[in-house]
Amino acid sequence: MGVFVLLPLVLPLTAWPVARLAEHRLHPHPATLLLSAAAAVLGLCSSLCLGLLAIVGTAQLPGNPLPDGWADPQVRAAVPHDEVIGKGAVCALALAAAACTALLLRHRRVHRRAARALRALPATQVAVLPDEVPYAHALPGRRGRAGRILVSTGMLAGLDSRECRVLFAHERAHLTGRHDRHLLRAGLAARANPFLRPLRTAVAYTVERWADEEAARAVGSRRVTARAIAKAALVSRLAPAPTLAALAATAGPVPRRVAALLGPAPAARTLPPMFTAMGVAVWTAAAGAALSAMSSANSAVTMFLILKAATPL
Repeated sequence: MGVFVLLPLVLPLTAWPVARLAEHRLHPHPATLLLSAAAAVLGLCSSLCLGLLAIVGTAQLPGNPLPDGWADPQVRAAVPHDEVIGKGAVCALALAAAACTALLLRHRRVHRRAARALRALPATQVAVLPDEVPYAHALPGRRGRAGRILVSTGMLAGLDSRECRVLFAHERAHLTGRHDRHLLRAGLAARANPFLRPLRTAVAYTVERWADEEAARAVGSRRVTARAIAKAALVSRLAPAPTLAALAATAGPVPRRVAALLGPAPAARTLPPMFTAMGVAVWTAAAGAALSAMSSANSAVTMFLILKAATPL
């Protein structure tokens, strides 16, 4: 197993270039799929390897619940500096688990609060809340239920009819594309391995750009869409920030989104040409994810065989 078990902890660095370039040089739809998939693979692999390191490094500690055979020198020799790395892996795994649990609990808490707020309103996809604070959120459905769009009267008062169409089309795109899932995967991956934070930031931007492009296509005017996004951001400066469970048209770096809408529509190419900066970045990230998966699988199989041989029948 050796140093290969450590590779998935640092291979997320190979995804940094694609996280930077995909925001500007890929259509936001494939960019979101690519970035969230890479984050999920790299996050799972690094978590698996932390678990393997924790087993090897702590098996020889007194009082542990593991079989005595797992403290055999042959098992500990599978990882260099096993005791130091193992103790560090236990701390890192505990911190990652706590951070991921906190994110999931926050996600669930937002859903519950929104559900309580919507009980007294008609069961329509768009729920208009009598609130002077301007905000608009897309709340994805759970357990097969359809998602809903929450918008306050304060937000609608600040937009004209065409801009309101943009707002609803944007939030509807969040629900149709299930952007909350991409954000949740990227968020969990970033908490499992801090090296994946650039991918989480990039996904948070690309899902908004994806919804922007869908809204522009539905309304038929990129300029009106840009104006609506800018006005919604200006009037909702005092509104509560959206979370993973409730996406908003005013999230992300609004000036960059407006500038992108005022430019030409991005090409719908799935993958960039190989011999370009974007192509090299995509293939580098793909190679890093593949190598991370292979290294994790190799380490897991090796560890299984060693532990099986060391465990008394």
